[in-house]
Amino acid sequence: MVKSLATVCVSACLLLALNACTADNSTNAESATATTEHQTLRIAAAANLSDVLPNIIDSYQTDSNMSNQGNLDIEVTYASSGKLYAQIKAGAPYDIFLSANQEFPAKLSDDKRDKSVQPFTYTRGQLALYSVTKPLNDFTPTSLGDVFTSVDFTQDSKVAIANPDLAPYGASAKAYLQSQNMYDKLNAQKSLIQSENIGQAFQYAYTGSVEYGFVAQSQLVAIKAKPEQFITLLPTSYPTILQDGIIINNTAPAADFTDYLRSKAGQQHFLQAGYLAVQ
Repeated sequence: MVKSLATVCVSACLLLALNACTADNSTNAESATATTEHQTLRIAAAANLSDVLPNIIDSYQTDSNMSNQGNLDIEVTYASSGKLYAQIKAGAPYDIFLSANQEFPAKLSDDKRDKSVQPFTYTRGQLALYSVTKPLNDFTPTSLGDVFTSVDFTQDSKVAIANPDLAPYGASAKAYLQSQNMYDKLNAQKSLIQSENIGQAFQYAYTGSVEYGFVAQSQLVAIKAKPEQFITLLPTSYPTILQDGIIINNTAPAADFTDYLRSKAGQQHFLQAGYLAVQ
């Protein structure tokens, strides 16, 4: 009778232990599944990428070589590079920063303790002058200065540029106007309208709120702008717009996505969208 009772106790203990292990394994499995299902990659992206980046993300998530990323959610915040840089410095939880210049990623790299993560160039932007109210048929990139000295350009005419202190496209537009000895003149007669970023500068021109806007060529490609509505500036007429990115949170998804950006497939999207090849 004693032996039987001992056997029952041992069996009961074994059963309890087995159930506990099974419960632990089940909990671990559920936890692992939940982790896989709820991965989120957070990207801080310059405003000029709002037309091309969604296509790249779609391709990345459907590409056969990236099928293991099917459960990855990608969230993108678009703003001026300067504003995003300030957010990151303040602790915003981004995993990747895609700037419209090289300066801001370089500053973040200097601040990072992990020196193995370095900025990388992912594309090169183009600058254009855009108007929906003033036909630009009679002008070329070499005679662009004539636009602002033509009979149609009065002191009531407005020219939008992105904030040169925050937006690299704005800085390049300012440098271009200075090289043509037009920046101070336009500024003095209050013809220049400063927008927060290149997206806002485009909206001002697109809606006709201003007569002209210095915008990204990629924005014009995205809307299939008519040839008479824009002039693509010569790349040699303004500072090269090399766009760099940097990984903020060094995770596997962040590394995979930035690799895809620089892959042949990723670069093809940039070329089709109106960017220049990275030299």
